[in-house]
Amino acid sequence: MDTPDSLLADLLTTTEAAELLELHPVTLKQYRVDNIGPSYVKIGHRVRYRRGDLEAWITTVEPEAS
Repeated sequence: MDTPDSLLADLLTTTEAAELLELHPVTLKQYRVDNIGPSYVKIGHRVRYRRGDLEAWITTVEPEAS
């Protein structure tokens, strides 16, 4: 069973998640508002992203036409 510390260690801030996805944090926030971004959790007023949810979301994103 996961301990609370290991569960929290898997959570990324918006800035950390945006960096991992190579997005600007404001873009990730807008995706959240538009309900088109990766799943997230709220802890109080704080938004956090699970690394696994980010990896799953990446596989669903359509490549942009060039």
